[in-house]
Amino acid sequence: MKIYTRTGDQGLTSLIGGTRVRKSHLRIDAYGTVDELNSYIGLVSDQPVNTARKAILKEIQDRLFTIGASLASDPDKSTMKIPDLHDTDITLLETEMDAMNVDIPPLKVFVLPGGHQSVSFCHVARTVCRRTERLVIALQEESFVANLVVKYLNRLSDYLFVLSRKMTCELGTEEIPWKPRL
Repeated sequence: MKIYTRTGDQGLTSLIGGTRVRKSHLRIDAYGTVDELNSYIGLVSDQPVNTARKAILKEIQDRLFTIGASLASDPDKSTMKIPDLHDTDITLLETEMDAMNVDIPPLKVFVLPGGHQSVSFCHVARTVCRRTERLVIALQEESFVANLVVKYLNRLSDYLFVLSRKMTCELGTEEIPWKPRL
């Protein structure tokens, strides 16, 4: 099977359901950013500090593929059965955050991203997640997007923040407090 089809050479692509749209369309931007986020989650997963979290991070990547498939579908024309999110997907993130929070000190100040390369990768994933959420909310204003998609992305960015703090502790490095200039 060839990877290239040449069907997008004029700046158009097809949604699931056959609708052709510009590659600059908000729907394409939204699911493309989900793909970018998924790549960063892979990078976070590949960090040695996350060996014990590989299964949960793979689960997150799977859910992001689910979200991507949903966003790549024309809500008015697609008849393809697309996997969907469940409330339990969000509960899983909350449960994981609660477990990680037990072992990290309470947050008393804003912290700057960084302190260790692995932690920085996690912060990049978090910010890409926030961008994804903003794009999906904008798309939701003009077309159908399941509410659980927004809820999942919101909770995932929280999860990534808590994960960055947990990684900081496990790596034995210090969080960098933000000290505003007065």
